[in-house]
Amino acid sequence: MTTAAPAPSSRDLPHPAREEIRLEAVLHALSDPLRLQVVRELAADGDELSCSHFDLPVTKSTTTHHFRVLRESGVIRQIYRGTAKMNGLRRDDLDDLFPGLFDSVLAAAVGQVRRLGGS
Repeated sequence: MTTAAPAPSSRDLPHPAREEIRLEAVLHALSDPLRLQVVRELAADGDELSCSHFDLPVTKSTTTHHFRVLRESGVIRQIYRGTAKMNGLRRDDLDDLFPGLFDSVLAAAVGQVRRLGGS
């Protein structure tokens, strides 16, 4: 007897499977300064953070767009926990697919902040 997989909830968000993550989509997602800021904060925290944790200087709809680009590229995983949409890096997937890329991008971003100032 087989058990059926649970039906997806209307709150389930689409994510690419590991084998569907493409380098150009990841690089595009990381090319935006606000998206890179989100990724840096997630990497520094090392855990899931809610969307409301991030204080981005843009409208709510633009913030939603940035999170969608990160999710659809495979950089982050978003899941609902209660009413909060939680965000976590797909670090294992990215490190397996593109060894060293993520660490290099984060190191370069930190170096740029030090060089140019800012956050």
